[in-house]
Amino acid sequence: MKHDLEILAKLADTIASREGTSPEVSYTSKLLAAGTEKCAKKFGEESFELALASVTGDHAHKVNEAADVFYHLLVLLQSTGVSLSEVMDVLHKREGTSGLDEKASRRG
Repeated sequence: MKHDLEILAKLADTIASREGTSPEVSYTSKLLAAGTEKCAKKFGEESFELALASVTGDHAHKVNEAADVFYHLLVLLQSTGVSLSEVMDVLHKREGTSGLDEKASRRG
């Protein structure tokens, strides 16, 4: 599991390093240069593709779409100034809390 988190952190760092570089040489740079709206749209598209693959696709297709979702989520977070560490901190705080209890606590 630790290795899994390390690869996400490494990917997030790579994405951050692409911000402000030439969009002609990096797909990540191209997405980030296009702005948050484009990044959000791509994340939504990839999420939808994963949802469809989950009910219609083969295992490899689902795995590949899930990887695309992780990548595009990290690009979207970068474009909005949210770090992977911030998200992980929230998840750590929620650890051991019932999903129903956590959701109820957000109602205010």
